[in-house]
Amino acid sequence: MHVPQLFDPLTMRGVTARNRIWLAAMCQYSCFERDGMPTDWHLVNLGQHATGGFGVVMTEATAVVPEGRISPEDTGIWSDEHIAPWRRIADFVREQGAVPAMQLAHAGRKASTYGLGGSDGTVPPAEGGWEPVAPSAVAYEGYATPRELTTAEVEQIPAAFAAAAARADRAGFDVVEIHAAHGYLLHQFLSPLSNQRTDQYGGSFEHRTRLVVEVVDAVREVWPADKPLFIRFSATDWADGGWDVEQTARLSGQLKGHGVDLVDVSSGGLVAHQQIAVCPGYQVPFAAQVRDEADVPVVAVGLITEPKQAQAVLDEGSADAIMLARVAIREPGWPLRAAHELGLEAKDAPYPPQHVRGAWR
Repeated sequence: MHVPQLFDPLTMRGVTARNRIWLAAMCQYSCFERDGMPTDWHLVNLGQHATGGFGVVMTEATAVVPEGRISPEDTGIWSDEHIAPWRRIADFVREQGAVPAMQLAHAGRKASTYGLGGSDGTVPPAEGGWEPVAPSAVAYEGYATPRELTTAEVEQIPAAFAAAAARADRAGFDVVEIHAAHGYLLHQFLSPLSNQRTDQYGGSFEHRTRLVVEVVDAVREVWPADKPLFIRFSATDWADGGWDVEQTARLSGQLKGHGVDLVDVSSGGLVAHQQIAVCPGYQVPFAAQVRDEADVPVVAVGLITEPKQAQAVLDEGSADAIMLARVAIREPGWPLRAAHELGLEAKDAPYPPQHVRGAWR
C-alpha cells in the first residue's frame, strides 16, 4: 500500500527516525529542586510522546551551564550527575521506537525568569535567581539588564556546549540540537538588535555569526560521527533591522560544511513586540526558503495542527519533517490519528504492542 511521506523513515548519518512527525522542545519548568535534574515528570511527559508514535522526541531546552537556564526550574546537562537521570529517559524513548534527542541551550539575557505560576520578569538573586549575561548590556523588555560578557567569557561558551553534548552522548541521546533561536544567547549574538559588540563577536555578519560557528565546531568535534547534529534558528526577528531569513539561509548553508545535518526553522522571540502575521503554517515559508537556498534538510514548525496539512508541507517540498508543540500537548498520540486519517493501516502505524487494541479503525 502507499505510505504517506509523513510516515516514511528518515535516515541521517547512522540514525533513522521511523517517521517525519517529531516532538518540538517545550519548557516544562518542573525541576522543583532547582538542580537541573529531570524527574518522573520528564520521563512521563517525553515517554507518552514516544508511545504516541512520534519519530523524534526532543527534550526541553536543556542548559549547558547553570546560569543558562531560562528559569531556576529548567533541566540541565552541565554536570556528570545529570547523565544517569537523563539516560533513564533516553533509554525509555528508544525502547518505544522513537529517537531520543536533546536540545542544548543557554538563555542569555532571557535567563533567570519565573517558571510555572510565577510573575513576569527576572527572578532576583534573593529568590534563587542570578544575574543574566548577554552579548551586550541590552535588556529584553521587562527583564533585568544583563551583564555584557567579556571576550574571554564568550570564548569559553563553545567548550560548555561541547561538554554538554558529550554528556548527552553518554546519556544515550542520538541527536543533539543547538538552540540558536527564540531570543536566547546564541540568537542574541546573531541579531544586530541585541548584539552591539565591537570585538570579533559583533558588527558584521561574519562576526555576529562567529560564536554559532564556533559552537557547532566544538560540538561536532565531540559528538559521534554517526549521530546527526541539528540547529534551531529563528528565521526572522519580525522586527526592522534584525536577523532575517536571508541571513538564516546564508548561515545554514555555511554550517552544512561544519557538520550540521538539519536546520530546525522557527521564528521570533528576540523582541517583546513582534509584528507576526500568525496563521496556520505561518513559518513554513521560512523553512522552504532555507531548504532551497542553503540546500540543507529542514524541519518546519508553527501552527501545523492537522495531518493533511502536515502531509502537504512535505508534498510541496517545503520541509523534510515537521515538528509539533502545543498540539502534541493536547494529543500525545497525534501521529496515530494522523496514520488513520491518511489511510495507513493500524498494523503499519507506530503503535506500541500494548496499545494495538485501541487502534483507530
